[in-house]
Amino acid sequence: MNNFWLKLKNSRRKAGQAIYALAPMAGITDSAFRQICKDFGADVVYSEMASATALAYNPAKTLAMLKFSSGERPYVVQLFGSKPEHFAKAVELIQEKIKPDGIDINFGCPVPKVARQKAGAELFKDLKLSREVLKSVIANTTLPISIKTRTKVGSVDILQFLKNVSDLDIKAVMIHGRTFAQGFSGPVDCEIIKKARKYFSGIILANGGVVDGQTAQNLLEKSGADGIGIGQGALGRPWIFTEIKSLKFKVKSPEKIFKVALRQAKLAYKLKGEQGIKEMRKHLCWYVQGLAGARKLREKLVRAESLAEIKKILVF
Repeated sequence: MNNFWLKLKNSRRKAGQAIYALAPMAGITDSAFRQICKDFGADVVYSEMASATALAYNPAKTLAMLKFSSGERPYVVQLFGSKPEHFAKAVELIQEKIKPDGIDINFGCPVPKVARQKAGAELFKDLKLSREVLKSVIANTTLPISIKTRTKVGSVDILQFLKNVSDLDIKAVMIHGRTFAQGFSGPVDCEIIKKARKYFSGIILANGGVVDGQTAQNLLEKSGADGIGIGQGALGRPWIFTEIKSLKFKVKSPEKIFKVALRQAKLAYKLKGEQGIKEMRKHLCWYVQGLAGARKLREKLVRAESLAEIKKILVF
């Protein structure tokens, strides 16, 4: 099995660096955004969260969403679901049609529509079913498997979860250092991430609360992780990867920010046409956050219908 995770860890260690990953975010980490983040130094990128059930029954739309460019490698496809038989079909299809570098299973998503399927964070709570899902995935693909979790859901914590699957061939785990109850805010529990090493010998990525070099360094030092996953901290600031790696932080001029934003918009349009422009609106609002006149810019950007219109709004 080609374990890119171990190769990545070794290469980053030689460079005196940790692994910096773009964490998976539903409706956000599409190919256009992934390409921009790779250009700014992300070591590994994840797809948007994809439904194993959709891939098992009506895969065309989901397969289209999972397409990627060679420049995005290493690229990991993230799946959610709760039925082992759906995962079996999904991973076989992904390996054949998409050919990513790895497959990730989501055990942390708190969104109600995911929870209703007993997937994401809900699946985390069911230790028996979680194990069956992972066994099914591992048995039906030769790609390296990783997982994304929270520190605790209900009465089950990450240490119990990892102990339950410690004998399975899982190459990496990204641990969002917050409980299900915390959602996406509040303190990150570095101590429990550090304790996870007792039950997991693969790559550990810590996730949560990283917005700059200092927060990244603190998370790495306190958690003892091999790297970090950056999610919300990269929204409108994909250059965060370069800044953290270089330890050089400069306030970007509006002109430079607008150029990056327009480059992503061009990629989105190339890949998805008019739908890509609509999906870019939220990204454009993140790019202008904190700038002078941001409110007026957002009011215009949320109605933008074309590349020409976006360029006209982002005058530079």
